[in-house]
Amino acid sequence: MKDKPAKGTTPIPATSMNVQNAIAGLRGRDLISTLRQVGRIGLRNPLHTAHHLLSLGGQLGRVLLGDTPHQPHPRDARFSDPTWSQNPFYRRGLQAYLAWQKQTRQWIEESSLDDDDRARAHFLFNLLTDAVSPSNSLLNPLAVKEMLNTGGQSVVRGLAHLLDDLRHNDGLPRQVDDRAFEVGSTLAATPGAVVFRNELLELIQYKPMSEKQYTRPLLVVPPQINKFYVFDLGPTNSFVQYMLKNGLQVFMVSWRNPDPCHREWGLSSYVQALEEALDACRSISGNRDPNLMGACAGGLTMAALQGHLQVKGRLRKVRSATYLVSLLDSQFDSPASLFADEQTLEASKRRSYQRGVLDGGEVARIFAWMRPNDLIWNYWVNNYLLGKTPPAFDILYWNADNTRLPAALHGELLDFFKLNPLVQPGGLEVCGTPIDLGQVTVDSFTVAGSNDHITPWDAVYRSALLLGGERRFVLSHSGHIQSIINPPGNPKAYYLENPRLSSDPRAWFHDATRSDGTWWPQWLEWISRRSGSLRPPKTELGSPSYPPLGPAPGTYVMAR
Repeated sequence: MKDKPAKGTTPIPATSMNVQNAIAGLRGRDLISTLRQVGRIGLRNPLHTAHHLLSLGGQLGRVLLGDTPHQPHPRDARFSDPTWSQNPFYRRGLQAYLAWQKQTRQWIEESSLDDDDRARAHFLFNLLTDAVSPSNSLLNPLAVKEMLNTGGQSVVRGLAHLLDDLRHNDGLPRQVDDRAFEVGSTLAATPGAVVFRNELLELIQYKPMSEKQYTRPLLVVPPQINKFYVFDLGPTNSFVQYMLKNGLQVFMVSWRNPDPCHREWGLSSYVQALEEALDACRSISGNRDPNLMGACAGGLTMAALQGHLQVKGRLRKVRSATYLVSLLDSQFDSPASLFADEQTLEASKRRSYQRGVLDGGEVARIFAWMRPNDLIWNYWVNNYLLGKTPPAFDILYWNADNTRLPAALHGELLDFFKLNPLVQPGGLEVCGTPIDLGQVTVDSFTVAGSNDHITPWDAVYRSALLLGGERRFVLSHSGHIQSIINPPGNPKAYYLENPRLSSDPRAWFHDATRSDGTWWPQWLEWISRRSGSLRPPKTELGSPSYPPLGPAPGTYVMAR
């Protein structure tokens, strides 16, 4: 089934926190500075403040009389329990909260703050209003019902969970029951072997899962900030197994989790290590030009490698490139700096060089505050107010199993977002060579997520336009991870495509065609045409020059 995208459903670029702010960090002083500035604006414009206070008072008066002028967002699950609408006490409490929330937003929007300061104020007050939501208190009707049903045991269990998280999880509620998973057993369990290892990575070759296999292999490059097995979760949503069962020959990079002694590893270090893995893949498969697939920062690394190969006259080593939610153009349409100003960026660089690494847990916490209702307060209610164990969800387990970034790469990524070097030929230099993506003429397939708040879809779209060669762009329906791990069978899945890649993402979207289902089969058809001929697969992994060093998933993925 294909039809036009529904009007009014254009994805909106992130207007608050994004990946730049996450890797730069968020300092308490920045939040306090924003609060002070908002306070000064309020004092300097008393009539503006008085107008909104009177408006709020009028709305609260209507609420006390039983009127319901406000409705929560249809997708806001916090107030889905019927008690919020049927009980007079709860209904008035919810209406008062929604009135205050709406009036606060209007006060900021109509203030004299400039655009960037207004975005910072919105972010700060969204954090505050979400935190004080009536659903986050013990008066939440779900919590009251659970307390009555368990004879108070839910409160005892919730307090135990809270104390445990204060001691062992930096004070944030756990998102997943990590006892339900084990890497190499329940996750990353696809049979294979490590066939190459250098200081920065292990290269995994997977056993075939089809009667015939394409001769040209696919080398997958995951992001350095996370572990590779997001591509190899359970059997039902393993992208690796999907590829293997459809005849692709798959190799996977598993990055090493760096320690402080590796602080000097930069983008050039990763590009050199990746070229060594590419050469090993070529030698083992007997194919001179494998296909590449990169996700997020892995896509940036993959693009830098191709730019380097092009300058050296070795681009023939790559047949095609697939980019998944990867930013090459780091300019966002919305205020991208937010709290990541010059002072914050330099302070973040200094901290990581002093420590040697940027801790992945720190980045994960910033990402969680991008969507606090989904990634923090949802688990606050489940774990503490209801006293329940967090769910056993494989993607959340992977997300919590984060890695570190070496200080040099962290600093380069900050400069990448600050300077946006790849939009200019020669703007970025890697391994001593200037990069010009327009000269990278291999075929490319790019996937973005319409609800991606980490790498906004329109920036990913513009990234695809930087590449030379034949280009194809697909907009998946979901966020940063779900847009990638999107196996067939999801009834809610859809994607948008338009073969005409105009310079304006909005124009592309307006003329795009919607197709139900996942983009995986479309990509499979595309990559199969670039994967050579089919033949019976080799039963042995590795080669005489690259003998197996151990079973998959290897040793680097186990490092904490």
